[in-house]
Amino acid sequence: MPQLAAHVRTVDPNQIREITQAAWATPNAIVLSIGEPGFPTPVHILEAAEATLARDETGYTPNAGIAPLRAAFAARATGLAGSPVDPSRVFVTAGAQQGLHLAMSLLLDAGDEVLVPNPGYPTFAMTARLLHAVPVEYPLHPSNGFQPRIEEIESRITHRTRVLLLNSPSNPLGSVFSADLTRELVELARRRGLWILSDECYEAFTYDVPHVSPLAFDGGGELVFASYTLSKTYGLTGLRIGALVTPPGMETRMSTVMESIVSCVASPSQYAAVAALSGPQDYVRNAEVHYRGNRDAASAVLAELGIPFLAAQGAFYLWADLSHASGGDIRRWTRQFLEDSGVALAPGTAFGSIGEGWVRIALCGDRAELVEGLGRLPSTR
Repeated sequence: MPQLAAHVRTVDPNQIREITQAAWATPNAIVLSIGEPGFPTPVHILEAAEATLARDETGYTPNAGIAPLRAAFAARATGLAGSPVDPSRVFVTAGAQQGLHLAMSLLLDAGDEVLVPNPGYPTFAMTARLLHAVPVEYPLHPSNGFQPRIEEIESRITHRTRVLLLNSPSNPLGSVFSADLTRELVELARRRGLWILSDECYEAFTYDVPHVSPLAFDGGGELVFASYTLSKTYGLTGLRIGALVTPPGMETRMSTVMESIVSCVASPSQYAAVAALSGPQDYVRNAEVHYRGNRDAASAVLAELGIPFLAAQGAFYLWADLSHASGGDIRRWTRQFLEDSGVALAPGTAFGSIGEGWVRIALCGDRAELVEGLGRLPSTR
């Protein structure tokens, strides 16, 4: 039998999916390992998708997406950038993950390097490897509140480095970059001739601190690609809809790349997205209140058990230190904990070597179930 391509054989399994699929096969498991919003989809969003099907608008759309949706995403990006973002810079994608893939496809040749956070979302490195590029990790240390240090990033830049990937609010950490740090990161990229690829999946959910996009410090839009999704903001994970905001002048090139990868996103998803962005925002406000409440409830349980954790400022995850119980192998421990207690947590090593001993706790589900599941964790006392 012929072999698969080498760059596919070197991509590691996703440990988040590994533990979650095991949990789905476990009767009555409490699944805290995956970020799946649990609220009903707002009716006006469903009706927009249904109306698209009812009028049989199921043909191709422009590669970059329908004009009303590009305009709606541009308006949102304008608010984040603090200056006008023209719709010509917006390309509708099948979720933020495809936005990351499209951007890396544009920016990375075989052997080029992309700087990715450790801990960081696993598909950052997976996507780079699938494109024959090399992910180079920059550390986020517990001693620095899991925030990046400019000097540590700069020390990893080589003649092959092309892209600095940023993620704030962070999955898995729940950390948020300050305006000063974001500015310094953009200045570093400008000084060293790098592109910035900014994953802003969770931009709608921060707690008592603002979300600051690198777009705000990009001047005329010369460095930053920013990837967005409605999966988290409106709970539309299955509709696969997001957007990639690019520097100006990319329309012809991006349309060509999109044609070869996706052609266009499904039209019912695009019209549902228009309704989500331009319609009532009750869902987002209610979700923010729920996630904040879950964060506080989960934090109280961990504090009572004496389990250290990173105070979450954004997204809907809590990052907790189970090194007192995991014996130096958090991946094995989470599987055993699922078997023994019926609770699934994402092992920190799913997000990089610095995650050893840590777990990611998803805060987006039922609060009583969340508290019950965390109450089964082993105390440090």
